[in-house]
Amino acid sequence: MGEMLGQERRTHMAGLVNESLIGQEIVVTGWVSKRRNLGSLIFCDLRDREGILQVVFREEASKEAYEKADRLRNEYCILVRGTVEKREAVNTAMPTGQVELIAKELKILSESETPPIYIKENLDAAENIRLKYRYLDLRRPDMQRIMKIRSKAYITVRNFMDQEGFLEVETPILTKSTPEGARDYLVPSRNYPGSFYALPQSPQLFKQLLMVSGFDKYFQIAKCFRDEDLRANRQPEFTQIDIEMSFIGVEDIIDLNERLIQKVFKDILDYSVVTPFQRITYKEAMEKYGSDKPDLRFGMEIRDLSDLVSGTEFVVFKSALEASGSVRAINLTGGAAMGRKDIDRLGEFVKTYRAKGLAYIQLKEDGVKTALSKFLSEEEIAAIIQRMDAKTGDLILIVADKNEVVLQSLGALRLDLAKKTGILEGNKEFRFAWVTEFPLLEWDDEAKRFVALHHPFTSPMEEDLDLLETDPGRVRAKAYDMVLNGEELGGGSIRIHDTKLQQKMFSLLGFSEEEAWARFGFLLEAFKFGPPPHGGLAFGMDRLVMFLAGTDNIKDVIAFPKNQNAFDPMTEAPDKVEDNQLRDLGIGISIKE
Repeated sequence: MGEMLGQERRTHMAGLVNESLIGQEIVVTGWVSKRRNLGSLIFCDLRDREGILQVVFREEASKEAYEKADRLRNEYCILVRGTVEKREAVNTAMPTGQVELIAKELKILSESETPPIYIKENLDAAENIRLKYRYLDLRRPDMQRIMKIRSKAYITVRNFMDQEGFLEVETPILTKSTPEGARDYLVPSRNYPGSFYALPQSPQLFKQLLMVSGFDKYFQIAKCFRDEDLRANRQPEFTQIDIEMSFIGVEDIIDLNERLIQKVFKDILDYSVVTPFQRITYKEAMEKYGSDKPDLRFGMEIRDLSDLVSGTEFVVFKSALEASGSVRAINLTGGAAMGRKDIDRLGEFVKTYRAKGLAYIQLKEDGVKTALSKFLSEEEIAAIIQRMDAKTGDLILIVADKNEVVLQSLGALRLDLAKKTGILEGNKEFRFAWVTEFPLLEWDDEAKRFVALHHPFTSPMEEDLDLLETDPGRVRAKAYDMVLNGEELGGGSIRIHDTKLQQKMFSLLGFSEEEAWARFGFLLEAFKFGPPPHGGLAFGMDRLVMFLAGTDNIKDVIAFPKNQNAFDPMTEAPDKVEDNQLRDLGIGISIKE
């Protein structure tokens, strides 16, 4: 049985005990991380949120405490009163390694069964076991370090935004279903049978309404929900740092958010982020890196070879060019040593991105090796080598197809090769950039209509307004994404505040006036009453903490995440509910086979 605390109360956190306390009597609490019985001495590593302290039980110091200590097992929750002494065998690997606590009193507050997972750093247990026993997983020092980072990031953001004159306003979690891209999570209403609330995919509409309300500067650390297929950096519920401002332009938003990021990285990692960030247009990002979130920590840029092979009869290149596609390539420095099987595997890799294949030129010590010599002249091959800045030892990899396929496949191949060749191994750099001038719209082949690349309230650039009628696909948006090391960290835009322009936007997206009012009527109604020019940005808080914590898995930075199937192994949610709950909601269940 566990003992009550009694008169004893913790005086110090175990992980913070240091040489300044030598000779003092203190009380510490925590969990047994390890116990070693050496006969005349029992050593116990006591762990709390701040770290580990070695506790020594000696019979001559306290016979009662020594005898109790023999019962200790891993993860017993205990209280120890004792005197801090200089440690004979100093452990430099521990912050408390200069001292130890000589126990005078021991209370076993609660016992523990053998834990199903080890409570240690860098645990390699299966993820579902870790999630099932998440409360134990969170006891591990590396998980506690991450949660401290997350907590500190919240405080830094809130303090910064407060100093910048922002108001934190909470927006509803039970709201109206509006088409914003992903599938909504729906909540049935008992009071309105057959009607549903939706959980918000973002506070987008509400933050725009707050601008109409005259709040001028709003922010919120907001919960958002999307019912979509998951991957390593996605969860069904996630957190955003949501920001909106009135009477501003793109430069104001960029300046504010660069300074916010600078503050967060300085406070938490003592890392000095250099501003202003590099800026790159969407078009340049796609053409150079095959991605709208380019990793700029290494080169291997995509280059266009179309003009160099425009006269070729090589059917693969010729058919791509005739279909208004292109021939493009990347250069892998030192890649000429790669064997045929490895190059074939790269060919299979690009096929997963719909490319038909991969041509290559190896610049070996004994000359140029390529199957293209059957179809291209020596001059054409030499021109390609020159365009790619290739030298002996390099490997040029070429894709020919529709532009979209070429850029996507080479962009993915570029990242894959960076991983495989270890180009970024040990790279501690944080490479920030803004991607600007996104297309306002993109064509959806299935729906046979334009869809908003960001959302329907994004403002077009003034210089492209005349293209809305004649060539909507070429209209650029006043939109901007902050990217970091190949990940989108945040994104936003200047919003449309003109009702006529908003109606035109809805029309381009295929909404009739009636449909637009049915979906977004409350916003359109508000825009009748003097909306200010406004814009904003939202950061993925979880993704930001991933960078701060040095992990590439979003589950590591959320206290109680779901698994890849959006299931919580700990609470076993989602779960069935009682029939009477369904009856109250007027819901019957019919599951398709």
